[in-house]
Amino acid sequence: MGKKTKLVVISGPNLNLLGTREPDIYGSRTLDDMKKQMLDHAKTAGCELDFFQSNTEGEIINYIHEHRDADGMVINPAAFTHTSIAIRDAIAAVRVPAVEVHLSNIHAREEFRRVSHIAPVCVGQISGFGIHSYLLGLSALVAYLNEHDKR
Repeated sequence: MGKKTKLVVISGPNLNLLGTREPDIYGSRTLDDMKKQMLDHAKTAGCELDFFQSNTEGEIINYIHEHRDADGMVINPAAFTHTSIAIRDAIAAVRVPAVEVHLSNIHAREEFRRVSHIAPVCVGQISGFGIHSYLLGLSALVAYLNEHDKR
């Protein structure tokens, strides 16, 4: 990758409460902690990151549309993972390689959390590693882009 890779990092509903929201499930680290770690990692990977968090489905969809020129996205749709055909369709429509990430292992939780409408339109899914899921998602996305350099 010669030019700086432009990636977006999208966090869905309630992730603004990280650090205080159900720390036994989501940990004690905050969204700002995640951003700092990702920015450090992005420097070594030659990436430019743009972060977005919203509790509103339509705002997430608009953000995806507005950033369809990005090289890739790391997305934690949170509860919208299990309910939003509209976010799924937005990702499919913009055809930007995406990695779905989750802090908790959604496959080891309640039955309704085990179904992702988003994963089928993503290049991969990472879950269960707390905020490290975002870092792993970023690493995986960069590796994917290096292997499929279509920019």
